[in-house]
Amino acid sequence: MLDTLAAFAYLWVMPSRDGPVHVVTTTRTYKDKVYKTHLLRRSYREDGQVKNETVGNISHLPDSLVDVVRRSLQGESFAAITDQFEITRSVAQGHIHVVRLAMQRLGFDSLLSARPCRERDLVIAMVVARIVAPHTKLATTRWWHTTTLAEDLGVADADEDELYEAMDWLLLRQSLIEKKLVARHIDEHSLVLYDLSSSYFEGVCCPLAQRGHNRDGKKGKLQVNYGIATDRRGCPVALSVFEGSTSDSKTLMPQVEQLRSSFGIKKFVIVGDRGMISQKTIDTIKATESLKGLDWISALRAAQISTLAKAGALQLGLFDERNLFELSHPDFPGERLVACRNVELGKLRDHKRQSLLQATSKELEKVQRMVQRGKLKSKDDIGVRVGKVINKYKMAKHLSLDIQDGRLDFCILHEKVAAEAALDGIYVIRTGLPKDEMHADEAVRSYKMLSNVERAFRTIKTIDLKVRPIHHRLADRVRSHILLCMLAYYVEWHMREAWRPVLFSDEDQDAKRTRDPVAPAERSDAALEKVHTRTLDDGTPAHSFQTLMQLLSTVVRNTCRALGSDDASATFQVVTTPSAEQRRAIDLIKAITM
Repeated sequence: MLDTLAAFAYLWVMPSRDGPVHVVTTTRTYKDKVYKTHLLRRSYREDGQVKNETVGNISHLPDSLVDVVRRSLQGESFAAITDQFEITRSVAQGHIHVVRLAMQRLGFDSLLSARPCRERDLVIAMVVARIVAPHTKLATTRWWHTTTLAEDLGVADADEDELYEAMDWLLLRQSLIEKKLVARHIDEHSLVLYDLSSSYFEGVCCPLAQRGHNRDGKKGKLQVNYGIATDRRGCPVALSVFEGSTSDSKTLMPQVEQLRSSFGIKKFVIVGDRGMISQKTIDTIKATESLKGLDWISALRAAQISTLAKAGALQLGLFDERNLFELSHPDFPGERLVACRNVELGKLRDHKRQSLLQATSKELEKVQRMVQRGKLKSKDDIGVRVGKVINKYKMAKHLSLDIQDGRLDFCILHEKVAAEAALDGIYVIRTGLPKDEMHADEAVRSYKMLSNVERAFRTIKTIDLKVRPIHHRLADRVRSHILLCMLAYYVEWHMREAWRPVLFSDEDQDAKRTRDPVAPAERSDAALEKVHTRTLDDGTPAHSFQTLMQLLSTVVRNTCRALGSDDASATFQVVTTPSAEQRRAIDLIKAITM
């Protein structure tokens, strides 16, 4: 560059001669290699003869810069792009692009409807918005103008009422959508996971809003229950919505009937927790001829395990040599029972019990001192205060209470505590599947797969999709709102699976199929390394799903026009060039397959 500047300085101070300065490019080949030479030359006339003078060598400059010098010497004028054009609008594109790309790979548009229509575009836009930035429907119509979403899908003019109409359209197509999902992911002899959760309401008008077992910890709130059926990996395929007071076991059979009659799956294994697949449900399955081919995997309740241990059917001494064994009992005819013992789980339960007992004793001692000081005198007043303590810590079964007027005595029943502690970490899986169809280890692994459904509920309810609180007043609007969230989770589930290499997720999923089914789950060494270093193997940062989406949102679409121009049609668009990290995330989404 210094040589070039010196050449231009020479041109400036040298005596004036006739003829312009120009760039001469020559090429020569030496040992099969081509060499280019770029020289600054001036042509002039002397004594009637044309002569050439080399005033500079710019061969070391890149070809693009040599071209600029050549064009400048030919009379072209150049100006900075910022002096000629201005950016009139910038909208986020990257995160919208990857979600739409994932939808394309999943055939999501045709999943909703084979024919394009306005309602389908609105539902797609709402699903993308639910993944990227979950808001109310009104806020969504405001938010998506800050991205390329509304423009690309042609819904920029949509209002809140039109979104509600699209939700009604979606609900009418639920059965068809679920039938397509089941055909993709469930076949004969598949494992189907099913679980129930609830979300609370803001308001009291919806007929689905009832009081029940609130899983959100919102006391005094009405709620709605909804069950999700997934494949063995946790990919959702069907949804059912119930009144908030519906018990877990009553929601299972409608889902089973739907899988069999509506979706044509006659033989499959349903996996549910001990509250979901109750004894009454099992008896119904066994006694109903039309349910032939349906198998199940569940677990015994704590009281049932205690009964087996007292009767000697569950021999705790067998756990000295192994952590899993099979047994049978007349109370469970035609069933296989698989007893398991998780030592680490047992330690946690014992620690929790001791902590609760200590906290209960401490609170009861406070009540005793109040009685002694005369602040609590009557038996009823003392009982009310003791009841608050008992209800808080749930340790009444391990306590002996003596409440009299002006007196309170209590003691811990150590024998009951020891009897319960002997069963810490022990659980029993029950199934009607014969051994030749599923061995004991696989039965335990299959039951533990319910954690995949629980992960779905966590994603739908909390930071990602935010199904709660529910503000809709009409029952069908509540159903379509939850269906919308389930479909959003279907897309996000596949995105998370594709992004495992760049997220904190464990990539070694094959190990789950061969590891000890009873021992506590452990992450692979590679996953632990990502967690500890917060980086990937190539030194780039490891991400959560949210931070990776935020990184992609920095890819924007800029609308530009000539500076000072008022012609709206004289614009062009420039999209940010993705970084290597962003490009890798996009390429991983491109690898998604159905």
